[in-house]
Amino acid sequence: MRFNDGFWLLKNGVKPFYGLQAIQVTNDDRGYDLQVSTRPIRHRGDTLGGPVLSVRVHAPTKDVIGVRIEHFASLDPQPSIPLFPNDPPVPETKFYKEGPNYSILSGDLKAEITENPYTVTFKSPEKTLTFAGAKHQAVFDVPSHWTTLSASNSSCLSHDPSSNPRPEPLPTIVRYVNSELNLSPGELIYGLGEQFGAFVKNGQSIKIWNQDGGTSSDQAYKCVPFYITNRNYGVFINHAGEVEVEVGSEKVSRVGVSVADKSLEYFIIYGKTPLEILDKYTRMTGRPAILPSWSFGLWLTTSFLTSYSTETVSGFLEGMKERQCPVRVFHIDCFWMKQYEWCSFTFDPDNFPDPKAYLTGIKEKYGVKICLWINPYISQLSPIFKEGVKGGYFIKRKDGTPWQWDLWQPGLAVVDITNPEARKWYNGKLTALLDLGVDCFKTDFGERIPHTSVVFHDNSDPYRMHNTYSVIYNELVFNLLRERFGEGEAVLFARSSTVGGQRFPVHWGGDCESTWEAMAEALRGLLSLTASGFGYASHDIGGFEGHPDPEIYQRWAAFGLFSSHSRLHGSSSYRVPWNYGEEAAKNMAAWLDAKYRLMPYIYNLSIQARLYGHPIQRAMFLEFPEDRTTHHLDRQYMLGPSILVAPVFVPLGEESEYYLPAGKWTNFWDRERVVQGPKWIKEHVPIHEIPVWVREGTVLLLGPKGKGKPDYKYTENLDVQVYEFDAAGKEMIDVDIPSGRGTELAGRVKVTKGSPGVNNGSPTVEIIIYTT
Repeated sequence: MRFNDGFWLLKNGVKPFYGLQAIQVTNDDRGYDLQVSTRPIRHRGDTLGGPVLSVRVHAPTKDVIGVRIEHFASLDPQPSIPLFPNDPPVPETKFYKEGPNYSILSGDLKAEITENPYTVTFKSPEKTLTFAGAKHQAVFDVPSHWTTLSASNSSCLSHDPSSNPRPEPLPTIVRYVNSELNLSPGELIYGLGEQFGAFVKNGQSIKIWNQDGGTSSDQAYKCVPFYITNRNYGVFINHAGEVEVEVGSEKVSRVGVSVADKSLEYFIIYGKTPLEILDKYTRMTGRPAILPSWSFGLWLTTSFLTSYSTETVSGFLEGMKERQCPVRVFHIDCFWMKQYEWCSFTFDPDNFPDPKAYLTGIKEKYGVKICLWINPYISQLSPIFKEGVKGGYFIKRKDGTPWQWDLWQPGLAVVDITNPEARKWYNGKLTALLDLGVDCFKTDFGERIPHTSVVFHDNSDPYRMHNTYSVIYNELVFNLLRERFGEGEAVLFARSSTVGGQRFPVHWGGDCESTWEAMAEALRGLLSLTASGFGYASHDIGGFEGHPDPEIYQRWAAFGLFSSHSRLHGSSSYRVPWNYGEEAAKNMAAWLDAKYRLMPYIYNLSIQARLYGHPIQRAMFLEFPEDRTTHHLDRQYMLGPSILVAPVFVPLGEESEYYLPAGKWTNFWDRERVVQGPKWIKEHVPIHEIPVWVREGTVLLLGPKGKGKPDYKYTENLDVQVYEFDAAGKEMIDVDIPSGRGTELAGRVKVTKGSPGVNNGSPTVEIIIYTT
């Protein structure tokens, strides 16, 4: 939210109450409690006016310090963000007073508090990271005639007569709690969820408010109140509702955060590297679950508006098999149910007279897993709508009637995910589908959740539920799959999420066009999401809307098959490769085989995601923070720590350009091609190639060629590839061999440097494979 008219003045009608002076400071074993006045206190008479900010500066875990600013006291507003859901905190806190100043030390992170003027400064052993200076914390009274409650009302869920025929009047004044942190010269901001605009967020106004706006807008499906900087810290804003972030956009040297609520809390998270910060952040908010190895295979969908006949499906699966592009997961999209009846959770009998036999047949013949499209919306034409009304399973208006509107489906209602009986009812519908042979679900939607003039079963604050709904929804379905199939065997394909949702992967990037620009949007969204604590990310290969040019399709397929999860999906046209020429099928087969050969490496990355929150696909600056050139790169990425991928975003005839950081890099496709970085590469990339480079000192464990699936024994017939071992300056490297079952390891490869070889003078290498 922008309160200022320029830097010096306030917008007309805005009334500020700045935190000016800490008039009382106390502490317990975890933090300081401050009473901060919003007027100068010269004598007792000045204490009679308010407001007074109650501020707590505390340290929940090592290298993390939180600041909670509270205006009016509230009793644990719900829903709240679960903290430390997987791993416990590791507190390490010290307090001391230095002259008139108070300090709290958490690991290597220090916060210094001054009383008058009231400030909080955050320091690492090396430098000042950031600070909340004088008048950087405040409450603002804002006239509602120009704020209209910001993004919350712009989503059209409150004053659209189709959804709310009797809207409540807006308040005359909206009160915001606001805090600002300093932006140093050269400091860059990343993250805040799956944002499709510029990868570096400086200069942007970002609303943490999930919306279904596609990838070509400033809206996002997965908004996350966390950002990471290139100055060794991240900021987690612990608020489940709408959070507005001004990243050097209102005041160019500050990040401003505001909420229309009674309190605001944020945590500064220190790390020597960006990956350390993500480790500590995901300790607080949750680690990604381990995924079944089969989920890393090729997903093929029926697409949205296309035919689902047995002949069509069998033809596609047979065609993919014949072209050495075997499908591992077959997804059946929306029209498995009758039109206008979404969701009924019942196969359309006209198209699927015997769904169990249909699913069993294609599973047995083609060795695929089955994924079904679902969402939490129930059309009033669905045969189960009356069940939901009678049971009280839907979000209600204040008059007790179900909230409904006509967007997407006629008179749809939304399952009240806070109602235990509604969850049980919903799970019962999904369990019946699992009994038919379904293996996983695409949990679509969950962004358009009403937030005004509605009541949830557990009396949750609707504004906080708007974003949080997506996490509870995906958790419900994920847990059902986990209970059914076991730990490490559950997987979703989810579109909406927010902080904590990384625990229930996978997430894909939503609806994109079939253009070069949309392909770049998808990558920017992916990199922003994985810089926000999400371990996995996917996207619609070829784009969702429209029919891609064959060249775009092939470039996107290469990008998709070097992503953590790879799905062929579209709106009104099929995404099978031969629709774009047999050359496309041939190239896809080569890229798919390469991904399957890389599975020992990729699955080991999934273990690191589960243990430390490190993403599989990561922005270049996460891996090379000391290289300033990497800080702006958003058209290439690292697949784990060792493989650089540079998708092609230009048509044939134009040069592709990408950057190799310092060190020796070996071309994955041609071991004879070695380049010394740092270096920018400009080249014409043939249509059958995608630039993939391996970092020096890497030991890659490759599976055998032609496996045709990602789930196989990663200890058998390993091809151990050693890249520029001598250049890395190492004497020995140990590489774990994953079992493909959770975080269990099957063995280890030990690579040791020997004496220089006779033929070329390079060191000999001894490779020993240990297996459990």
